[in-house]
Amino acid sequence: MLNVHPSVRRTALVGVGLRGAQRPVLLIEREPDAQIGDADLVREVAALAGMHDVTRSLTTFQVYPQPFPVDTRHNAKIERESLARWAEAHVAVNGSS
Repeated sequence: MLNVHPSVRRTALVGVGLRGAQRPVLLIEREPDAQIGDADLVREVAALAGMHDVTRSLTTFQVYPQPFPVDTRHNAKIERESLARWAEAHVAVNGSS
């Protein structure tokens, strides 16, 4: 439902923090030709998330700086563990980043 934004190629939900007390972070992969800035894209995706019961509680969003890493055997399967490690190092988990 969040991938309907024209500048979003895909999104991935990952957990940040200690196991059992992780906070959700929604990472955004931009379309290659997207002409929108990261801050505006985050703001618009957060607004979309607020329109749906299942994503309304998300508060932390971040644009990932390159295409999502994928399993080399299944090109469509996102490597969420790699994204979670990146998010641990780059995302402030106290609101939209």
